[in-house]
Amino acid sequence: MRPILFRVPAESAHEFALHSLSIALSSRAARKFAERRFQSEPFRNLKRFGLTFRNPVGLAAGFDKNGTAAQALSALGFGFIEVGTVTREAQPGNPRPRLFRLPQDRALINRAGFNNCGAAELAENIRRHPPDCALGINIGKSRAVAIEEAVPDYLASFDAVYDVADYIAVNVSSPNTPNLRELQRPDMLLKLLDSLQRRNEELAGRNGLSRPRPLLLKIAPDLTESEIQSIVDVASETGMSGIIATNTTTRRDGLETPPAKVAACGDGGLSGAPLQTRSNEIISMIFRHTRGSLPIIGVGGVFTAEDAWEKICAGASLIQLYTGFIYEGPGVTRRINEGLAAILKRKGLHSLDDAVGSHVRTTVANA
Repeated sequence: MRPILFRVPAESAHEFALHSLSIALSSRAARKFAERRFQSEPFRNLKRFGLTFRNPVGLAAGFDKNGTAAQALSALGFGFIEVGTVTREAQPGNPRPRLFRLPQDRALINRAGFNNCGAAELAENIRRHPPDCALGINIGKSRAVAIEEAVPDYLASFDAVYDVADYIAVNVSSPNTPNLRELQRPDMLLKLLDSLQRRNEELAGRNGLSRPRPLLLKIAPDLTESEIQSIVDVASETGMSGIIATNTTTRRDGLETPPAKVAACGDGGLSGAPLQTRSNEIISMIFRHTRGSLPIIGVGGVFTAEDAWEKICAGASLIQLYTGFIYEGPGVTRRINEGLAAILKRKGLHSLDDAVGSHVRTTVANA
């Protein structure tokens, strides 16, 4: 159906696909049938920040903003699903059109602006239809909230989704909410993450959990190396469980799409193949700076097993798809997992962990 869907506006096609998946895979029998076709688990029981993943390939936030299709999506072979970004209250996001395809570049431009149903309703959607895999929930700042009031706004969303999430991702890096990226400044970031971790400890005790939920920080690609190091230092200082690298970029250089067509799309974050190199560079920076002590979820330009392998060798211990899933379709998860297993065998490595950060370790050893 992809050629047909690509003839209609991108966001309409996206909504149709989500709705169709939810209906088609609403029964357990249908999901089991899909699992037999799409799941491949050559890595079984990957341990990452205290959670177990059946494979390293996840779906990034932004695809299922409201958690309405997470259960259906989990039948398509993903090792984990990340839903959201969700905010304290429902909000409409930016005016349409706000999602654009650049097929020549295997890319998307979006300026959605955190359109979502609100944190409480997302949590109810997950309770009604829980996914059969690890679940992350991505939280962000409400558009109407001033940057100075961001901490209580994030805490309200955190409270609402806490009991249904396996991990929670803190989004301070979308380019589509005014001033959001200011929260990546070390002073503001420290205040936010410290507040979330204190609430995390409190809720873990209240809910009788053996340990707090893993918290991950999602960062932008449009940062200098010194800025990245400062952010990572704050994440380490506040006990974050990992980094998601990276969000979409505001840059437009090096595209094959005619400049006039790109300009007509307007502002927004660019995802897909053009982001691949920069994402890998940042993953390597983080791995090198932390000496591999802080797990990284690599996202940006993953379409094939080879793309995933590059991110893993750069330092990612898990990877996520978004644009690659849209362009390649549901079979991409199985192809990537089986392709990774084949690469691992060809390289003579015993486990995926042996490959994580191997390019960085080799570069440091030869320096």
